[in-house]
Amino acid sequence: MFRAPSGVFAVGLSVLLALFLLGDAVLRAGWGRMLLLAPWILLVLWIVYENAYVSSVHVDDDSVTVRNLLRRTTFGWKRVRSVELRWQLVFVLEDGRRLSCFGGPTKAGPSRRPSRDGEERTSSGERSFAEIRQRWENAPDTADAPIVRSWDWPALIALIVIVLWAVAAILIANA
Repeated sequence: MFRAPSGVFAVGLSVLLALFLLGDAVLRAGWGRMLLLAPWILLVLWIVYENAYVSSVHVDDDSVTVRNLLRRTTFGWKRVRSVELRWQLVFVLEDGRRLSCFGGPTKAGPSRRPSRDGEERTSSGERSFAEIRQRWENAPDTADAPIVRSWDWPALIALIVIVLWAVAAILIANA
């Protein structure tokens, strides 16, 4: 599983901030008003979670699963025409589409200092990319699962609930 390392930190910090804001709302205004404010805080938390944490690349010997925001793409290694590391990991699939992976390894900037023994350092993104390329090159002939694109239904359902809650909060506040 490859995920942006800052994602866990961003979500953890956002959860702590959301709990603080909701707790402060309860202490200052009571439970009723906090429930009117909660959907807005939860909407921001949902956006941070989807952007920073959920986007990921999961690889195994037979297939790859890429989760980007609200989309999920799964395919076998034999469906891949090339793997590139630009600013982020990019799969070129057999149908000609390019699939950028928002949560996968990324290309680092130039190294500023060589290591102690004088050798160039390789970034963790380049090491992860090398591992992914090796899995692609060594994939068995049975790794030919079709390309399946789908929506991330749990994330969409959570978004719909939060939006309906926000609409209800607006209607109740204006009543």
